[in-house]
Amino acid sequence: MSVAVLNEVRRGVYLDSVALMRLSRMIAGLPGVVEAALMMGTPSNKKIMQNAGILTQAGADAQGNDLVIAIKAKDNEAARASLEQAYAQLEAPKASAREAAGWTAHTLRAAAKSLPGANLALISVPGDFAIAEARNAIANGLHVMIFSDNVAIEHELALKQEARARGYLVMGPDCGTAIINGVPLAFANRVPRGDIGIVGASGTGIQEVSCLIARAGKGISQAIGVGGRDLKQEIGGISTLTAIDALDRDSETKGIVLISKPPHPDVARKVLARVEQSKKPFTICFLGAKNIDLPPNARLASTLQAAAEDAVGCANIGAGFSFPLTSVRKNGTIVGLYSGGTLCAEAQIILLENGRNVVSNAAVPGAKSMGVQSKADTMIDLGSDEFTRGRPHPMIDPSVRDDMLRATLSDANVAAILLDVVIGFGSHIDPAGHLAALVANAPKEAPLLIASVTGTDDDPQGRARQVRTLQDAGIVVAPSNAWATRTALACCR
Repeated sequence: MSVAVLNEVRRGVYLDSVALMRLSRMIAGLPGVVEAALMMGTPSNKKIMQNAGILTQAGADAQGNDLVIAIKAKDNEAARASLEQAYAQLEAPKASAREAAGWTAHTLRAAAKSLPGANLALISVPGDFAIAEARNAIANGLHVMIFSDNVAIEHELALKQEARARGYLVMGPDCGTAIINGVPLAFANRVPRGDIGIVGASGTGIQEVSCLIARAGKGISQAIGVGGRDLKQEIGGISTLTAIDALDRDSETKGIVLISKPPHPDVARKVLARVEQSKKPFTICFLGAKNIDLPPNARLASTLQAAAEDAVGCANIGAGFSFPLTSVRKNGTIVGLYSGGTLCAEAQIILLENGRNVVSNAAVPGAKSMGVQSKADTMIDLGSDEFTRGRPHPMIDPSVRDDMLRATLSDANVAAILLDVVIGFGSHIDPAGHLAALVANAPKEAPLLIASVTGTDDDPQGRARQVRTLQDAGIVVAPSNAWATRTALACCR
């Protein structure tokens, strides 16, 4: 097929990655467009565009602080038209900001001076520049949340050591979720204030637990993301320890939940030693970890739902849920197509605990890597790098899983399909509607579709509305990801 590829470079123009991913999705949906990407011209981003076949010499010459607009279309006319649309969309937020604010700070220092009461900076710049901006924030007396990824781990370590020595908290890099003083940051949900604090090296883990707590009638004091690498041996849990210190001092926090995939054993011992020093109760959810020696003030939760239940003192969140299984039980495997990596991990753990063989591209301890075993349940994290290179995360653009879902719906060896719908700030405005439209033409003998919705009714998408949309499409909606996984188990002989 003959296609046209155009690149336009805007020198010194920056937009954060979430805004760029949303704009990329919009441009990619225009008539005649095959693929589109708006990215900062960092080496890693240029490699992504090159691998996708949408990089020209103009884009290759871009620098890290330049914006690259890359479009592949069926012909030059469509490419030019979509390029003009990209220009218009890029100018629109600038005009709105000028009208609303009248003045915009061009440096972090100027912003700090204009808001003397602020104590937190959210940084979303290319990873090559994130550490310098974070140090600038700390120098201006601010705690830091770093949404940016692609930060060298040795730079993360040096920054966190410096921040801890000076009494500041660093959330991230690659921190996608936090709720600070009731304000949702990045991918987060609108939940009530309360007395339960959360520290998490997992964005969707924080979202699932905080939303289950909210639906159980309780609230969150603070939800502090620390970045996915904080509990690795190289970092040593620096931000986790700082966050525990902060919540331990906070009079509004009565109990604390820790969420992560299994930390390095040395780091786990260090974190649990700090937990033991606290007078507050802790719920420890190290997904997939085994044989943990807990202090007297801590209890272990094997799943995200169990962590929420322990935190609120509720025996079983969603206990009223029931689904008639006798008419749908069938032989076959379970396939999970997840936008949330921690939800994918939780499903694997539940399946393994029930004696299932599990393979995954993000395998937890006990599961196998993809391709190792054919007759097994397959849990796929569609937010991992191999699925998101050059395109938005599935929480932003749910079409990332469309092709795989279509193929699985026609697979006679599959008994049930697990799906997560993660709503809230930063997520797609109607992921349930997108799913409902896709499954409308599913084969008559398609596998049973079982979903969960992570979110609250106060989120922009409204959890109740999302649930109704899925149910109207014939999708079973469970109260939590854990409930969905157990329902799938009950459907498979």
